[in-house]
Amino acid sequence: MDEHESPELTEEEKQLFADLMPDDLAEIMNTGVNRRHFLKLLTLAGGGILAAQSAVAERVLTRPSRETLPVELAPSSLENGVDIGLKVNGKAHKLTIDSRMTLLDTLRERLNLTGSKKGCDHGQCGACTVIVNGSRVLSCLTLAASCEGKTVQTIEGLAQGNRLHPMQEAFLKHDGFQCGFCTPGQICSAVALLDEAKKGHTSYVTGNVRQPGGPVKLSNEEIRERMSGNICRCGAYPNIVAAIQEVHSGKPVEQVFRSA
Repeated sequence: MDEHESPELTEEEKQLFADLMPDDLAEIMNTGVNRRHFLKLLTLAGGGILAAQSAVAERVLTRPSRETLPVELAPSSLENGVDIGLKVNGKAHKLTIDSRMTLLDTLRERLNLTGSKKGCDHGQCGACTVIVNGSRVLSCLTLAASCEGKTVQTIEGLAQGNRLHPMQEAFLKHDGFQCGFCTPGQICSAVALLDEAKKGHTSYVTGNVRQPGGPVKLSNEEIRERMSGNICRCGAYPNIVAAIQEVHSGKPVEQVFRSA
């Protein structure tokens, strides 16, 4: 239901709110039913409290929404607006954004690229990981304004048309996800990880950090260490490691969920 919908309620609906939410009735009559009222009514319905008024409640709960979300914010509505230009998944964008807006919110709210997920919003879970100029970053901690002139790649930009990226195919093969919430960040992190290994970047568990630069052969321990910033609350870690190892080595890796 639209948060700004006019309060056109029938007498039965008014009585419903008067009986169940008397403290909110005045607000409902003035401004209409907003999300808070809707969720409260939904909770009462789930608790079986609306047995006597079920027909009236059903009409309110199933009333179609007329809400439309703007793709672009009007620059005049921004107090700290800045103009930025960046390339996302191969497409150039010029935006006027709040100077405090994160890259994650810009991708999700301004460009409708909702693959990158907002998990903890504190840079601790890795669900928001994207690739900026070839390096993985936590987009929830990255100001969009700092990406001026840079190239951003998200989970939506990895596939080539209908052809999946090899890492995406490996995640499917090895069942590297369950609920899927962390998967976009996991895959973006894994793609960048392989590029880091090719460039010879070391990690905490690398044996000889003084070895001349060159591609690093990743052990499972190396992969686990380098992916430690991406949390999977479902616990699909062995499958994720197997998927990354297969793409890295170019050789088939036994599917661990089958051997288990």
